[in-house]
Amino acid sequence: MSRRVVRQSKFRHVFGQPVKADQMYEDIRVSKVTCDSSFCAVNPKFVAIIVESGGGGAFIVLPLAKTGRVDKNHPLVTGHTAPVLDIDWCPHNDNVIASASEDTTVMVWQIPDYVPVRNITEPVVTLEGHSKRVGIISWHPTARNVLLSAGCDNLVILWNVGTGEMLLVLEDMHTDLIYNVGWNRNGSLLVTTCKDKKVRVIDPRKQQVVANNFEEPIALQEMDTSNGVLLPFYDPDSSIVYLCGKGDSSIRYFEITDEAPYVHYLNTYSSKEPQRGMGFMPKRGLDVSKCEIARFFKLHERKCEPIVMTVPRKSDLFQDDLYPDTPGPEPALEADEWLSGKDAEPILISLRDGYVPIKNRELKVVKKNILDSKPPPGRRHSHSTCDPNFSRPALEEVLEEIRALKEMVQAQEKRISDLEDKLCQFTNGTD
Repeated sequence: MSRRVVRQSKFRHVFGQPVKADQMYEDIRVSKVTCDSSFCAVNPKFVAIIVESGGGGAFIVLPLAKTGRVDKNHPLVTGHTAPVLDIDWCPHNDNVIASASEDTTVMVWQIPDYVPVRNITEPVVTLEGHSKRVGIISWHPTARNVLLSAGCDNLVILWNVGTGEMLLVLEDMHTDLIYNVGWNRNGSLLVTTCKDKKVRVIDPRKQQVVANNFEEPIALQEMDTSNGVLLPFYDPDSSIVYLCGKGDSSIRYFEITDEAPYVHYLNTYSSKEPQRGMGFMPKRGLDVSKCEIARFFKLHERKCEPIVMTVPRKSDLFQDDLYPDTPGPEPALEADEWLSGKDAEPILISLRDGYVPIKNRELKVVKKNILDSKPPPGRRHSHSTCDPNFSRPALEEVLEEIRALKEMVQAQEKRISDLEDKLCQFTNGTD
């Protein structure tokens, strides 16, 4: 008589639980646009959700603690002239978020710690380079201010947000629509999935596909008959992958190991309502005192519902085995270092004493003189817009005026920043 061997894993009993009703975010008009993105981005300070908006595209940003019914006049982040398709928080600055839109642009925004009085309409920088709608954005995991965008023009563009310029353009690599893009842990490689049914591993700095057309999967997991898009979320600290089906009402999770059969089913969190999108909290935003290993932000038609994944433990002590050191908010590289070929692993922090979010740090954009700029590698087609009759003295005069205006703007920015700090102190004092 044979006995079934149960595989040992500390994550075997992970369970999901929704928060109480008063800890949800109610009365949010979640976007109805047809798009495969998650519609939600979260970090230890804020939850951002793409919403319905007349006359352009918008998303709402709420402080994590601002639960309950959302005021219908709550300020939005507006500025795109067509629907917003994707949003992503900067991993190195919890007050900076990027948005991609049907209007072909990517915008980067500074979000204040206090709730603004009116809509935020002016991005810190607008990135223009795609010729069709932009459906995917993703920040580099270790290099400061490096942002990736992918559009329906089958281009992948890498930007230096700190200067507003293109660093690299990956063209002629995808023959059809790009479905998704992801970085590896140190940002030396990226992987894409495409409508042409190919998975590509790309070295962006060498402009080369380094792996393609994998012959056989090492593991194949049958899911169900649903035709909804699967949103995958991977936690490298626990080696757990969570699969959330858009339009589905469940979250399936699996543990990944180095030995066959590689993928081990753990459990399924099920609910009655289908999800329209999903946010995934970075590890530093979790409550380690409650053995929380993941937190999702499930989007319904009119609300956002946090779902907490917990490992049951009897002890109140910090659980070292559940919380290895995890990527913190400090970048390991500058954009220029990464572009020149340098790689660095994420700078890790301990969660033993919990994580306290850093105060608002301003994103400064210093645009380079356009006359000094060269076309980014990979962009072969260019044309000059300079007027040959434009005299040198007239050029110097324009540059001098630009310098004077920049100094004036910087002085006003410092004054605004000082006033915002005062306002933040005032609002903190009245809480």
